[in-house]
Amino acid sequence: MDADERTKREAIIAACLEMNRSGLNQGTSGNISVRHGEGLLITPTAIAYEKLAPEDIVFLAMDGTATGRHRPSSEWRFHRDILAARPEAQAVVHAHPLACTTLAILNREIPAIHYMIAAAGGPTIRVAPYAIYGSEELSHHAVAALDGRLACLLEHHGMIAIGPSLARTLWTAVEVETLARQYLGCLQLGEVRILSEAQIAAVIEKFSGYGLQV
Repeated sequence: MDADERTKREAIIAACLEMNRSGLNQGTSGNISVRHGEGLLITPTAIAYEKLAPEDIVFLAMDGTATGRHRPSSEWRFHRDILAARPEAQAVVHAHPLACTTLAILNREIPAIHYMIAAAGGPTIRVAPYAIYGSEELSHHAVAALDGRLACLLEHHGMIAIGPSLARTLWTAVEVETLARQYLGCLQLGEVRILSEAQIAAVIEKFSGYGLQV
């Protein structure tokens, strides 16, 4: 592999370790991909992150053909299909953070409780309908829920974030989990006040130079 590919593989491993260190994910339940050449680099299935070496990351062609010494993540379909549907996206982060997953179990989308929802691209963070993990059906649901957005929840499952770089995508995932925690806290206290679509649109316009710029 060349230096660029090794750097991407090392960045995927570092992001996986950071997901678990920060509490965004547990064990090997999450997975990460980064666009590379005519396909993508993706975490292998069922290997502890702390044991990963750059050579363990799998290259996946857009036709679903995997190259490497391990099988790709069981969720490879939605990684591939999201990157195919969203050419501006360079990375996909999937995790099972506690607050996001709790709302996903309840099938509750996150409304505009805070202006930081603009980081996810719109006035709501949608919930993709349930389908068994790794399935083509789940992939279709995820792509639809992400239409015009940078994050979504997966019913009875977890969350997905996408972005222009892996660092930015991981940043977005953390912001979405923070919003989910805030929303759960508000729900315990009663009626939740929501910002209007116009207010969020104004924030999105102002957000062009905001947040992690990598």
